[in-house]
Amino acid sequence: MRRLPAFTAATALTAAALVLTACTDASQQPAGGTASDDASATASFDPSAIEADAEIAAMLPKEIADKGTLSVGSDTAYAPAEFIDVDGKTPVGFDIDTINAVAAVLGLEADVQTAAFDGIIPAIGSKYDVGISAFTITDERTAEANMISYAVAGSQFGVAADNPEGFDPENLCGSTIGVQTSTIQDEELTEAAKDCEDEGEEPLEVVRYESQADVTTNLVGGKLQAMYADSPITAYAVEQTSGEVETIGEINDAAPYGIVVAQDDDELTEAVKAALQKLIDDGTLEEIFAGWGSEGVVVDEAELNPAE
Repeated sequence: MRRLPAFTAATALTAAALVLTACTDASQQPAGGTASDDASATASFDPSAIEADAEIAAMLPKEIADKGTLSVGSDTAYAPAEFIDVDGKTPVGFDIDTINAVAAVLGLEADVQTAAFDGIIPAIGSKYDVGISAFTITDERTAEANMISYAVAGSQFGVAADNPEGFDPENLCGSTIGVQTSTIQDEELTEAAKDCEDEGEEPLEVVRYESQADVTTNLVGGKLQAMYADSPITAYAVEQTSGEVETIGEINDAAPYGIVVAQDDDELTEAVKAALQKLIDDGTLEEIFAGWGSEGVVVDEAELNPAE
């Protein structure tokens, strides 16, 4: 991730703190992306406590207000941002709580639908009203859709316990690194692999998986030297594998997550932006993230398409 000019050094430090605090009462089986049988997502926020804001709800497009639901695309295999609870069907996580709260402010019910990460943005405005899936805001993504900021995170490598392969995060050439496809970390590793090739160094092998759970499983299984993901996701892998994974190196530059809305849907964009700002101002969003062990990461302003 690349730091945005609007974020201060203090903001970056709060994102760094995620690596120490991103543990939750929910558990994930790395191979399946679901919560374990002996723990439920007790950190999950109850949106029924949130009252609809009539003024903000009036900003909605008529067709969405009339149907009463907000269809949401999310890749529910990226704990603790979004994953499936112990019942095998209910999406939970800090992103899920966030969009449920947004929907509640709008007087709607969120209909969260599991989707492949790289298929969400292209389907916004047709299959989904909005998308939320730990999307880092980038110029490339805002060229395709509107993105409204709500929290910040960095990127961090993870390795098997005791780093048996001697992975060096400062020298990626010659390594085999797992990553979820189409994430910002995938983009960074693709560029790094090209640099290794251009410089005549040993090749960097980037192994891509559809789910982060598969990345973690293959790291623990010895098929990878390292994994690369958002800092809260890497920290969560450490906690949920009981130390079979450990973090390595520094957290890279902080950047914001954004809720995705279609570019041509000004009404829904403004309604979601206003709902997020209300949740920021009244402390609800901070409460949601604190419930998942991630404090101090909520932005002060729900900003539309902040530039890189």
